[in-house]
Amino acid sequence: MNILRTAALAFCALSTTAIAQTDPENWDAVTAAANGQTVYWNAWGGSTQTNDFIAWVGERVSEDYGVTLEHVKLSDTADAVSRVLAEKSAGQNEDGAIDMIWINGANFAAMKDADLLFGPFAESLPNWALVDAQGKSVQSDFTVPTDGMESPWAMAQVVFIHDTADLAAPLGSMEAILEWSSANPGRFTFPQPPDFLGTTFLKQALIDLLDDTTVLSAPVGDNYDEVTAPLWDFMDALTPTLWRQGKAYPQTGPRQLQLIADNEVDLAISFSPGEASAAIANFQLPDTARTFVLDKGTLGNASFVAIPYNSGSSEGAMVVANFLMSAEAQTRAQNPDILGYGTVLNMDALSTDERAAFDALDLGVATLSPAELGTALPEPHPSWATRLADDWAARYGVAQ
Repeated sequence: MNILRTAALAFCALSTTAIAQTDPENWDAVTAAANGQTVYWNAWGGSTQTNDFIAWVGERVSEDYGVTLEHVKLSDTADAVSRVLAEKSAGQNEDGAIDMIWINGANFAAMKDADLLFGPFAESLPNWALVDAQGKSVQSDFTVPTDGMESPWAMAQVVFIHDTADLAAPLGSMEAILEWSSANPGRFTFPQPPDFLGTTFLKQALIDLLDDTTVLSAPVGDNYDEVTAPLWDFMDALTPTLWRQGKAYPQTGPRQLQLIADNEVDLAISFSPGEASAAIANFQLPDTARTFVLDKGTLGNASFVAIPYNSGSSEGAMVVANFLMSAEAQTRAQNPDILGYGTVLNMDALSTDERAAFDALDLGVATLSPAELGTALPEPHPSWATRLADDWAARYGVAQ
């Protein structure tokens, strides 16, 4: 990520932010141009449920708009960003290999800084009118204004999944997690940073341990060591108590859940409040799994899609982005039997039938209600994620 950030700054002076070949405001023209296009969507491929959902999206946009959607499965979003940077360096400013990216955080900030994004387009899409722009964090991404350069499609909030057969009661703080893990060594782990869930655990721990978190809304500064000292004290105590004594880590979130299913651990972190219910429904977790949040709250954010500046199928990508914000797609994504993702939509903006479809959803036995989730805590500036992941690797990292 340091290389990516340096490259982004190096390109910052070259302003090539794309202007839409077809005006996003002219939706009939967009859909006409999109017909017959192939959209290469670079998106995380580590979840069967997510892969199946993307395949369904592909079927629907093909049926309605004649757009072919190809899912390019990623293990690290930074790989896609690096590809676009490489194409720009080589002067490939048209018909790039990537048409859309599932992105947020540091990767979005890097692309925005380097003028690697197509748009603005998001707030011109027809289904933007359904989005809860006032009540949900869909116009900023880890404190960085989106400026219409990425389109939201899911809401997420940190929850902790626990197997109540072994860990009956929720743990209300990071200190409580440390106390429990010390008394039950080997029963907790988290994905290895820089995996986004592993880095999320570090951010969540830091936020929970700090008395004043306002410093995290600004870029990392000279006070980094002072601010993060409580985190590293906590991690020094926690690491030896982890699964395999902190000498090995699951590489992904699904692998972490498999450890619960195999009764190797009792506690896992998730960024999807409905993931546990979805995993129970798909027989990937025992029906004793439940979720909790910390007493001071947990991190929340939106998932976005962005279009690279040199996409040759920008109209098709806008069609996919717009469909992802449709009531049909959002209802399906929130269904715990499918994904269990939170919606970006404003229920008051929906038709009676669309609202009824949401109301009819059984969110699942392990899914907390909105009141139980509480207000999501804001993400730190993206520079904190990068620095924390690098620092963790230097202190505790193991070979992958």
